[in-house]
Amino acid sequence: MSEIPRRAVTRTAKLASLPLGFAGRTALGFGKRTIGRPAEAVALEVQRRTADQLFAVLGELKGGAMKVGQLLSIFEAGLPEEIAGPFRASLTRLQESAPPMPAATTHRVLAEGLGRDWREMFAEFDDRPAAAASIGQVHKAVWRDGRTVAVKVQYPGAAQAVMSDFTQISRLSRLFTPLFPGVEVKPVIADLKRRLEKELDYVDEARAQTAFHDAYAGDPDFVVPAVVAQSGNVLVTEWLDGTPLAKVIAEDSHDRRDRAGLLLFRFLLSGPDRCEMIHIDPHPGNFRLLDDGRLGVMDFGGAARVPAELQWSIGRLLRIGTLGDPDDIVGALREEGFLAPDADVDPDEVAGVVAPHAAPFAVERFRYSREWLREQTARGLGLASDMRPGALARQFRLPPQYLAVSRALSGCGGVLCQLEAEGEFRAEAERWLPGFAADGGPDDQTRATA
Repeated sequence: MSEIPRRAVTRTAKLASLPLGFAGRTALGFGKRTIGRPAEAVALEVQRRTADQLFAVLGELKGGAMKVGQLLSIFEAGLPEEIAGPFRASLTRLQESAPPMPAATTHRVLAEGLGRDWREMFAEFDDRPAAAASIGQVHKAVWRDGRTVAVKVQYPGAAQAVMSDFTQISRLSRLFTPLFPGVEVKPVIADLKRRLEKELDYVDEARAQTAFHDAYAGDPDFVVPAVVAQSGNVLVTEWLDGTPLAKVIAEDSHDRRDRAGLLLFRFLLSGPDRCEMIHIDPHPGNFRLLDDGRLGVMDFGGAARVPAELQWSIGRLLRIGTLGDPDDIVGALREEGFLAPDADVDPDEVAGVVAPHAAPFAVERFRYSREWLREQTARGLGLASDMRPGALARQFRLPPQYLAVSRALSGCGGVLCQLEAEGEFRAEAERWLPGFAADGGPDDQTRATA
């Protein structure tokens, strides 16, 4: 495979193999049941094989197809164990890697971006990719000044393939339901499409990464690699060693997982304070836990701006949610646009919905867990299933200005539950969210200091 499969008929055929494969495995399972195999064992085998094929096809297609798989992997912590167990390994693999493109194709992209003499810019260049992600792959190299660098190369045809993927996957979204019950795939895919259009722009990514690098220079807790060069579909940054967060989740001690979780949360909350931006793609593949205890952060293609006024509003909403007064909660939600202007709601019912989400910040220490997330998922599904006129679910809205922050924090919550991290998350909110500690105004806020 020399590049992303670009022709619509080729990519559609690969995606179409998913329902055919699932149907075949189901038929196979039925046949095995008729000769005496336990139904439970057959069901688990069908789930495992379906997951293997699903993520293999998404990974091979790269582009938007793989990005959907990466995002869905974050929801794994909220699924019942009997569903998540058979394919958790497939999800972890997808977060970290994808099939690479040949060296000749990589060289062509480098020449188009950096010029025909691109090799002269490097003292060394490893043709074997160190990592392959959704829209590009990374090579380890040595820059001409001696620095070890990561060379991010976008797959040829990525832009065209991404747009095609989202059209096709949206039509096939029902196929994800057996593996990810409760996840509304269509709106997730639509939001991903908008995000990926931005991620395809390496100029924008380099600008965002430089802003974060400058903001966190010399920080005792975080490392953001500096941008070394950017041109066309090539982005060169300083190399980042460390243990991938997916490996920390799977293998590390409680203490290491607690530290990784606290730092991940701190990074997301401190970004708006330090540079008025937030990293909105907190899947484990974008983070490394360094040997000295710092958290390394990569991939800033989806960074979004969070102005000071919005920071204060987020802190104020969280503070009101933790205090738990039903009338105050309804008033704040209505003021910020989370409730329809004419919504007729029961304040106690609204407070009951908000309280679980504010729980990690209502106590000094909180432990995220898969069980806790499953409870929240089940509660959310119960609320969403009531679509009668006047039902509470029909009164809620997600204001556009909160979309990026909501995506970042919900993704972070999923990773914290995978880590099963325990920590003083309330103290982090007090430190970084200006409206949380005191009920002042956006012009009267006290800025947190590092």
